[in-house]
Amino acid sequence: MNGVERGCLIIADISGYTKYLTGVELEHSTDILADLINTIVDQMRGTFTLAKLEGDAIFSYASDPKDMDEGSSLVTTIEGCYFAFRQRQATIDRATTCTCDACSRIPTLNLKFVAHHGSYAIHEVAGSRELVGSDVIVAHRLLKNDVKERTGLNGYAFFSGHCAERYGLDPMALTLRPHIETYDDVGEIAGWVLDLDTRWAEEQERRVVRLSADDPKVMKLEFEFAAPPPVVWEHLTSATKRLAWQMGTDDMIQENPRGTRGVGTQNHCIHGKTTIEEEILDWKPFHYVTVRFQSPLGPFMYTFEFEPIGDGSRTKVIDLIRPEGGLKQRVLLKAVSGKMFKPFNEGMAKLAKVLEKERAGEAAPVASSG
Repeated sequence: MNGVERGCLIIADISGYTKYLTGVELEHSTDILADLINTIVDQMRGTFTLAKLEGDAIFSYASDPKDMDEGSSLVTTIEGCYFAFRQRQATIDRATTCTCDACSRIPTLNLKFVAHHGSYAIHEVAGSRELVGSDVIVAHRLLKNDVKERTGLNGYAFFSGHCAERYGLDPMALTLRPHIETYDDVGEIAGWVLDLDTRWAEEQERRVVRLSADDPKVMKLEFEFAAPPPVVWEHLTSATKRLAWQMGTDDMIQENPRGTRGVGTQNHCIHGKTTIEEEILDWKPFHYVTVRFQSPLGPFMYTFEFEPIGDGSRTKVIDLIRPEGGLKQRVLLKAVSGKMFKPFNEGMAKLAKVLEKERAGEAAPVASSG
């Protein structure tokens, strides 16, 4: 057994699946479940490590990172995973022409999360890894709750109080609801509930802001990184992580009016006596993000697109940039075009090295405590 670690324990559970299975065709239902589970696992890859598939649930974990920006990362991962699940669910439903019960009842499924922070040990038996410890038990107990009965929510995330406190979740900014569960063996667990049903509805209504490579005013750059999209996304959108690779940046102040990074987030990038202002206009976790920024060369808009390569362990990032100023800006850009992207390209090269170093660290053998 390896030594005791601390981190986030998270379970994604496809709700309604037991009822869904009753009376439906087993062959189609298992194919649908496998498709949806793969969608969830792909979205969590890199940010969380898969511990175990538990029927219609996915148990994952992430050890405490060295930086303190993980609260926003946790919510982003959960929301991104939920959005991908709902999108994939809708895609399967639209694409199927089958009228069997399993296919016609796809829309009845939903997804819920429970997240807890605590201690665990990794027990290796016959080549497989098993997480053990009292906090692992707590995380699984949280799945048996009455959130739906009290709130009417089908899609939600229930954060234990320990989890919310450790990751600095702001209940007011995130519009979290207080919730308490009581269990015979682990006692009372107080926490907070995030309404994912409403988040999804807001996402559906939000205006798409995404640059296209077909726009003649758009400049296009491409980069490849040795990490899955969720990891690269974090390094490109987190103020803390951007400071590790972004050239010439002395500090970065990030304002998140909704409690976590997303549409409306303001970044103030300090470069000596110059401050570059950024605003996130569109935010589709692990797929693309669009930002408007004001630089000494005038206003710009850019879209970062994230494409998994091969088995998803590598990522292609497509950077689409469009100047938003007038003729004066275009003349200025033409004069400095050769130098304009040099710091950015150097930063991307530095980021590639950072990610290579992280991957090498993850690949290192875990010492056994005996």
